[in-house]
Order: sequence, then structure tokens, then C-alpha cells
Amino acid sequence: MLFRLLSAVLARTALATGVLLASITTAQAANPTSASGTFQVGATILVACNVTGSTLTFGGALDPLQTPGPVDASTTLNLTCTKTTPYSIALSAGANAGNASAFSSRAMKSGNNSLPYQLYLDSGRTQVWGDGNSSGVYTGTGTGSQQQLTVYGRLPSLNGIVPGNYADTVTLTITY
Repeated sequence: MLFRLLSAVLARTALATGVLLASITTAQAANPTSASGTFQVGATILVACNVTGSTLTFGGALDPLQTPGPVDASTTLNLTCTKTTPYSIALSAGANAGNASAFSSRAMKSGNNSLPYQLYLDSGRTQVWGDGNSSGVYTGTGTGSQQQLTVYGRLPSLNGIVPGNYADTVTLTITY
């Protein structure tokens, strides 16, 4: 009888322990444990600028007898710099000026013949556009979008100019 009583107590204890373990397992599944941590995210945005332009042409058929000068023309530069990037744009004196700082000697050539011209920052053609040392440069701040800048040109006179196709190459330098 004692053996039966002890067996019954052990059976009840085992049953109670199983129910208790089942409830603990169920409780852990319903409320999972979590942990957290952190990590860094980063990027480096470069300062950048890009500029393009088109030919400044004074016309394809200038008659110095009808239009002795001055003859004005302009062209547009398309500039894109990253937002808040300060920049300056300098123009060389041209390939035919004689030296890098001879802005008053800008000239287009046709063979050995020269046609003087000048490039300006303003539509009134009072501020010569050059390298910032002996003449002005264009300065601005990038917006992240394309900006258009105008280069104003002038042929001061066509008197005594030999007929021909005249050209020069000007180097644009953007500093940012």
C-alpha cells in the first residue's frame, strides 16, 4: 500500500512538473527575449564642378565696310557645382595673345593676320574677363543644379582687317 501511495504521489508530481514545464515553455515563446546594438552609416560627398560651353561667334559674314565696329556677341557657359561649393572661373588671354597675361592683346588669327577682340564679365563690356590678377574672374556658389553664365565678347573695330576666317582658343579654368 505504501508502494501504491508513493507511486500515486510520484505520478502526481510528474504530472504537475510537466504542466509547469509546459507553462514555462509557453510563456517564453509568447514573450521572446531581444537585444539591441548600433552600427554606423556614412558617406563622403565630393566637392565637384563641371562646365561646358559653346563657340563664341561674331557672325559668319561680317562686312567691314557696312559694319566697321564695334561688333558684340555672347555665348553661354553651363556650370554645375555641388551645392554650397564656392568657385571662380578664369579665362586665359588666348592662344594668340603673345603671353598668358596679355589680356589687352587678345586676337583671333587667320594665317598671319590678326583680329583683336575682348571678353567681358558684364553686358556693358566694362570688366575684362581674365585670370584675376590683371583682370576679373567670375565668382559664385554652386547650387547643385545647372547655372548659366554669359561670356560677352566685342570686336572693337573691323577697319583695315584683312578678309579671312579668324579663330582663337581660350582656356577656361574653374577653381573650387
